[in-house]
Amino acid sequence: MKSTPLTQVHIDLGAKMAEFAGYNMPIQYAGITEEHQAVRNNVGVFDVSHMGEFIIKGKEALDLVQKISSNDVSKLEINQAQYSCIPNMDGGIVDDFLVYRLPEDNCAEGEQAFMLVVNASNIEKDWNWIKSHNTFDAKMTDISDQTGLLAVQGPNAVKALQGLCDIDLSEIGYYTFRKGTFAGIDNVVISATGYTGSGGFELYCPSEHLKELWEAIFNHAKDFDIKPIGLGARDTLRLEMAFCLYGNDIDDTTSPLEAGLGWITKLKAENNDFNNKAYFVDQKANGLERKLVGFVLDGRRVPRHGYKIVNEQDEEIGYVTSGTQAPSLGHPIGLGYVPKDLAKIGNKLLIKAGRKNIEATIVKPPFYKG
Repeated sequence: MKSTPLTQVHIDLGAKMAEFAGYNMPIQYAGITEEHQAVRNNVGVFDVSHMGEFIIKGKEALDLVQKISSNDVSKLEINQAQYSCIPNMDGGIVDDFLVYRLPEDNCAEGEQAFMLVVNASNIEKDWNWIKSHNTFDAKMTDISDQTGLLAVQGPNAVKALQGLCDIDLSEIGYYTFRKGTFAGIDNVVISATGYTGSGGFELYCPSEHLKELWEAIFNHAKDFDIKPIGLGARDTLRLEMAFCLYGNDIDDTTSPLEAGLGWITKLKAENNDFNNKAYFVDQKANGLERKLVGFVLDGRRVPRHGYKIVNEQDEEIGYVTSGTQAPSLGHPIGLGYVPKDLAKIGNKLLIKAGRKNIEATIVKPPFYKG
């Protein structure tokens, strides 16, 4: 297993560690429910340094990113970010990712620069995919190993962090970022993309300074009772918001349109002729066969990834992609694919859990309304 610069810190804190995307990562410290509530109600810190980062730079950098991205990257201004996915040639998704349009102070005339943030399990796959489509005047650089990343999430994130930097954190709007000095560390990217639904920031810095950054945050924000948070609570938080997780809710076989990601699949934009765009245009015109839906359960039984969704005749009609006992709501929730004609709000589903079928009700996401 790989380590992040903070692996030993997590072990020393007594975290329950496990392999995730090839990395030895903290799953929980005090407990998933307690950590979940700390983020919902206060502030917590995640080590997400396992994520991958690529720099795309050059006179045709935009052309390359447009080619591999379903969204319209041309809409980005400097210091803005965008959520997108990488379509494959079979109607599925190579990965979902973030695009940051970087300042051009280190660019030659006519050049642009972007940072792509990809899932840890897909770093090599994404790199090879993008490289195979780089027929443009664009240089690719993989900075994943040189980049550390903390996510400081929760409603008190601004108050907890503000004293560590000169940038007014309250002015960093959703899906925007700034680059500056943070806790005395230069060239820190401070962004507000979020994966929890409770606000906060992502802090990208050189890996060699990550431990210094972690310690500065906890020392400065100790009066806020700031907590370290594991990946277990990260999953419950994102699922309450119905945010997709690659490998569960989306993968190489799922269409972004099926997954409810039509809003990042710009089929009408004229200047983003991305890979396999025609397929998705046809799919939308012909109608989807299935859709990803959110559902709630009344009992305590949690729907698990891979559970079958069946009809009253006990015939399989779909499957669960994610499920959990939602700490903010007090009952189980889940996501899963079902036939489009059954994907209506209020419809009842049956989740097959062993020998028992559990009734679920389709609801409009997100589950957590804040």
